[in-house]
Amino acid sequence: MTATEASRRFSDLLDAIERGETITITRGNRPVAEIGPAHRRTGADLRAALEGIEPPDDRFVEDVNSALGLLTTEERDPWADA
Repeated sequence: MTATEASRRFSDLLDAIERGETITITRGNRPVAEIGPAHRRTGADLRAALEGIEPPDDRFVEDVNSALGLLTTEERDPWADA
């Protein structure tokens, strides 16, 4: 499918992808992209990705909490403390 056709028929393109098709988009008779169905992620996928990785240590948790403590919704002048 050409890029122009994909743009004009975007809804049809999404319908085809939703049915499981993978569409190649071309520009000037050469392929530039492939668009296909999104992969659904699950908790099992996350567990598999994290398998064998050591859990963070206490210092990591402290660093994250410290960084979160720096976040604020108030506007600050970043140069005021300099």
